[in-house]
Amino acid sequence: MPLTVSRRSLTAAGVAGAALVAGRAARSPQIRFARMAGSSIAAPDAAGWITDLVNAAYYARPYGLREVADLRLALGIVTTRWHRLGHRRLRAPDVLAFHSAYGRQRFFEATRTPRGTLNREQLLEGASRLLGPWFADAWDDPARRGWGIAFESGEEKAAYRPEDRLRHARLGPPTPPTAPGREQVWHTYPPVAVASADRVIAALSATETWPDHASEVGRFTPLRSGGLADQTFEIEVVALPTQRTPLFTRGYVTITRVVSTDDQGLLDAYVAELNDSLARLGRDEPPAVPQGAAPLLAFDLTTHEGHFMGRARNRLVLFEHDRQAYLRAAGTWDELPWHLDRAYRHAGHQAQHAFWGQGTPPQSMLHQIALAVA
Repeated sequence: MPLTVSRRSLTAAGVAGAALVAGRAARSPQIRFARMAGSSIAAPDAAGWITDLVNAAYYARPYGLREVADLRLALGIVTTRWHRLGHRRLRAPDVLAFHSAYGRQRFFEATRTPRGTLNREQLLEGASRLLGPWFADAWDDPARRGWGIAFESGEEKAAYRPEDRLRHARLGPPTPPTAPGREQVWHTYPPVAVASADRVIAALSATETWPDHASEVGRFTPLRSGGLADQTFEIEVVALPTQRTPLFTRGYVTITRVVSTDDQGLLDAYVAELNDSLARLGRDEPPAVPQGAAPLLAFDLTTHEGHFMGRARNRLVLFEHDRQAYLRAAGTWDELPWHLDRAYRHAGHQAQHAFWGQGTPPQSMLHQIALAVA
């Protein structure tokens, strides 16, 4: 349930926390929210240079020269570096290796790309210096790419344990909505047409490929071995107070229910209950699955403590209607506490809708999945 979080909102959370005594502050939701800034693979003191790299690869580039694949590549270079360093968190001194790999390209090769930015070729050249000449081929090889990491060999990929990323994750208890149904917010996002339902099921089931569908708004990285059932994801969300200053925060969700055509009766009951709830409790919300459509797959994504949408549950539903397959999200959440509501009203509403299908393809993960299976 990604949303854009403003710099002002994060600052407000920090100021509020500073006014509390240490013991109480550590337990406050405002402080827990502020502590979710950044990523589990990088300490806060690394935020500057990591932001600088992804900015050069994507956000600082003119709109006509932006490619979401380049943003995913830049994030993949950072994540692969984390993996090669034995899964220790990246820190401020790690900037030296990245500056050695990319400094000249960014500032002295203006004939190839605008000063301070990097194109795909330059990103790969720098990755070769930073990680090794094998990186470019590995990044383009699905057999050697997963979890947003390029592996030198298939054997190295097979040995990787995504649970290693949990070491520095702030994974609190699950926080499903608890307010009475009519006091919750219910919302259905626009459906996104996909070329093949079977290929979407395969893509979603291969959870290690979810970072390959990241948008400019955010990406999902799985933290457990296995498929969809009980999978936990770290969501890295991008905030843009201004065009050239992306900020990152994160949240965690776990798939708490999966239904498919393996049990058609259970799937039909799930869709009937969801559609009925949207009709009774939503505000003029359309059904998640239209009348006459055939549901194929559905699952719940339940938030954990500290998530930027508070107590929430999102659902992804895949269905076919009039010989066309669609992927759609439907969300439910309790009314947001003040520190989250302020951020949501400032910019989160628009980004949330964009990520789940209403925005342009670069903004929407669902559109990125559709492009991947086309």
